[in-house]
Amino acid sequence: MKAGPIAAHPAAMISDPSRAAMLTAMMDGRFHPASELAYMAGITPQTASYHLAKLEEAGMVAMHKQGRHRYYGLKSHDVAAVVETLLLLAPPVEIKSLRQSEENRHLRRARTCYDHVAGDLGIRLRDAMIEASVIREEADAFAITGEGAAFFEQLGIDVGAVRKKRRSFCSKCLDWSERTPHLAGSLGSALLERLLELRWLLRMEGTRALRITDEGVRGLQETFHIEIPRS
Repeated sequence: MKAGPIAAHPAAMISDPSRAAMLTAMMDGRFHPASELAYMAGITPQTASYHLAKLEEAGMVAMHKQGRHRYYGLKSHDVAAVVETLLLLAPPVEIKSLRQSEENRHLRRARTCYDHVAGDLGIRLRDAMIEASVIREEADAFAITGEGAAFFEQLGIDVGAVRKKRRSFCSKCLDWSERTPHLAGSLGSALLERLLELRWLLRMEGTRALRITDEGVRGLQETFHIEIPRS
């Protein structure tokens, strides 16, 4: 018997198209009822429940029960990183309708990657923070600077509390649409939460795309010095 983890087991969990579709839907970092995930995957609720039970058993999905209802989300940021990496290898989606074209445009512009900002906006934020010496890029991660700590505190993020979270602090995540790393880890998560609190970003219903509000256009320009074209 071979010792060590067997990679084929999680790979088999993701290889099913229905399970892969539901995992991708959960990349918005939220918990969804099985019926909603079934609709997103184009399968029946009964089939979705079967697949979600398999994913939960494999440790890839967590379930929260509220009354008679069950809600499902990704188990951890490690699972999200695997899904994001697989999306890098996936062929482009064939656009067959105006709706698909609009959804794809919104996803590429700004979206959640589990619990941090991805897409064009994620990369523009990264570049702006590097240029302003808020963070610096290292081989396998980003690092916050002394000026950066003051910057995030002024933005309303408690850097000390964020550092204490049981996960990587300022890591890289390779962005599937931009093909370059955006800010992840607990600092990336705190940044997304703060931008949502300020209502500079809003979650778009039924997708992990983010909408940049008019307040966000102004705030991102004033704070990060990046120009955001209005859509």
